[in-house]
Amino acid sequence: MKWINKLERKYGRYAIHNLSAYIIALYAAGYLMLLFTPEIMNYLTLEPYRILQGQVWRLVSWLLVPPQNLNLFTIIMLYFYYSVGNTLEQTWGAFRYNLYIFSGILFTVLGAFILYGIFRVVYPGVIPTMGYAFSTYYISTSILLAFTATYPNTQVLLYFFIPIKMKWIGLIYGVQILYSFIVNSWAGRAVILASLLNFIVFFLGTRNLKRYSPKEQKRRHEFKKAAAQSAGQPTAKGPTARHKCAVCGRTELDGENLEFRFCTKCEGNYEYCQDHLFTHEHVHKGH
Repeated sequence: MKWINKLERKYGRYAIHNLSAYIIALYAAGYLMLLFTPEIMNYLTLEPYRILQGQVWRLVSWLLVPPQNLNLFTIIMLYFYYSVGNTLEQTWGAFRYNLYIFSGILFTVLGAFILYGIFRVVYPGVIPTMGYAFSTYYISTSILLAFTATYPNTQVLLYFFIPIKMKWIGLIYGVQILYSFIVNSWAGRAVILASLLNFIVFFLGTRNLKRYSPKEQKRRHEFKKAAAQSAGQPTAKGPTARHKCAVCGRTELDGENLEFRFCTKCEGNYEYCQDHLFTHEHVHKGH
């Protein structure tokens, strides 16, 4: 979107770099509090009623509330979230990654207040409590979904030894979210929708959905067919590659699952395939 480009030009210098590390640090602080002073958690949750009564720290303190108990599985998943989040920051740039995360936090807070207002209108004599309904769980999930949408064919080692492509992990999470959305009450659905609104806005509002239209699908099919025919006719003029890795020289014609990205840290227009985007030496002027 053009407005994102304008914001980045104006406020990009204020972006927090390595934001994923700060997110993990908040989790670590939350787990320490849960271990030594668990009762303090009741004063950190996102409760609109308490905030309106003057406990304004709850607007941000809910970020310290960990989404689940600390165990080996949680540690592995936090490391995984840090890795994919750091990769997204390198791919998008610090400002866009900041915007994605902080918009998710803002939508979650707004969702809590909207849900609180609805409860007060529908049940005027009841003071609703949100408890742990609004947490950072879906914020973390939105990071994974964003990475899946950006690199669907990237293979990762789940639990450090299970090779699996990100699109399958994203599909599993998507099914879980859809199931939770269906079986939950309308209030639970509002929580899920508000917490994942940043993903919905970014990936339905900023991506070119024209590529999924029947006309575009037909055009891509004809392109692949023409490329296949050209491979069997050396004298014929084949299709021209639009992307080329600066390290290995591969193009999109070498495989339909290859993905290419420009590196934001290289000085100049250097494009890399998914295998070399994060392993190449950055190009700087004078080197």
